Amino acid sequence: MTSRPTVLIANDQEWWARSLESILAPNGFSVVRAYTGGQALEQARATAPDLIILDAQLPDIHGFEVCRLLRSDPHIGPATPIIITTAGPSGRTQRLEAYEAGAWEFLGQPLDGDALLLKLRTLVTAKLQIDRLREESLVDVGTGLYSMRGLRRRAREIGSDAARRHDPLGCVVFGVDPLQGAAPGDPAAPEFGEAAERLARVMQSATRTSDAVGRLSAAEFAVVAPGAGPEAALRMADRIAGALEATPVPVGGADRWPRARAGCCAVGDFGESPVDSLELLLRAATALHDLQREGSDERVRSFEAQAFPSPG
Repeated sequence: MTSRPTVLIANDQEWWARSLESILAPNGFSVVRAYTGGQALEQARATAPDLIILDAQLPDIHGFEVCRLLRSDPHIGPATPIIITTAGPSGRTQRLEAYEAGAWEFLGQPLDGDALLLKLRTLVTAKLQIDRLREESLVDVGTGLYSMRGLRRRAREIGSDAARRHDPLGCVVFGVDPLQGAAPGDPAAPEFGEAAERLARVMQSATRTSDAVGRLSAAEFAVVAPGAGPEAALRMADRIAGALEATPVPVGGADRWPRARAGCCAVGDFGESPVDSLELLLRAATALHDLQREGSDERVRSFEAQAFPSPG
């Protein structure tokens, strides 16, 4: 391990947690603490730990249920190792229940410190390798759309073809907030997997086969559209934003209707454009972020479309 992996320890027994921390910290691990199941969920989302150690007997939520909730949270997902420990019964029945909840390992107390360190290093190494492969992937795992890396590559390819043909080229970036209409205090967030999957299906069905559709972040999607000049890009942005807003997404246990906004940037003749395709994408994202920051009621904003008029 070349860096200090972060381990989240969730246990309300101070002496036990301190004992475990005294083993981990001198051996290259950073430790984050939680004392309840609710705190474990909050800390996991805030710190994105490389490994989680849960006590089965947490005071508010059983460790098995916390594990299930973490597995369903896209901040954590299936790739983060979770170890459940217990001072109580640790027989076959409990072990199977822990594995069914999504734990990678179930250990009875007291723990063997040396064996635990070897196990943690193996699990964290696997987690970091998964993270590296995910970052290098051209496809977003949660939605099947292009990842940021994949969309950049596809934008260059589409831009090269558009420049050779002197065709129009447009880029649109969408920001979607599934929390619109949610009651105050709803725990849901835009990253929830089912919401992203539904919105991704809308993006795919509302675009053409020639368009490149990607997911830039948890709640941002983008389209690189060959043949779409400034006016066509604006129309496309408004149409897709409307389709996104007509799609209910799960928030706080109920379906809500999201708020969608878009920023776009397009040129009429990409062969004569002073910027490349990645800059068009960046300018579209900038237009979206300006719109969001200002809190405007506008649905779509163009990034200086007048600076890139169609020829003639």
